[in-house]
Amino acid sequence: MMDCFDKMSAEEARAFRDAVLSIVAQIPPGRVMTYGLIATLAGWPSHARMVGRTLRYTPEASELPCHRVVNVQGRTAPGWKRQRTLLEEEGVTFKPNGHVDMNRHLWEPKFDDCQTLF
Repeated sequence: MMDCFDKMSAEEARAFRDAVLSIVAQIPPGRVMTYGLIATLAGWPSHARMVGRTLRYTPEASELPCHRVVNVQGRTAPGWKRQRTLLEEEGVTFKPNGHVDMNRHLWEPKFDDCQTLF
């Protein structure tokens, strides 16, 4: 499988990582963002999976509210049972199917806000 970072120069990969970390750091408590939205705001809209990899393999990400990142359907990360608990502690609600109620909790910063995200 070809890694999406293979399509980026080293400078682009660093800029992507820095943008992802900056965006995730600003997600407010009780709100969530999707991998795809973060990738789009970072300037690489087709790289949602790379957002997940960036958060998983960047040591600095452990200090960020990564639990506030879910997939587009509102599903939490597979194998990370604590993610739901962390979200519920912030007031995030879940639908009967176990997905985050995206209508209530999706954070979509306004375009003007995005320019200050990173």
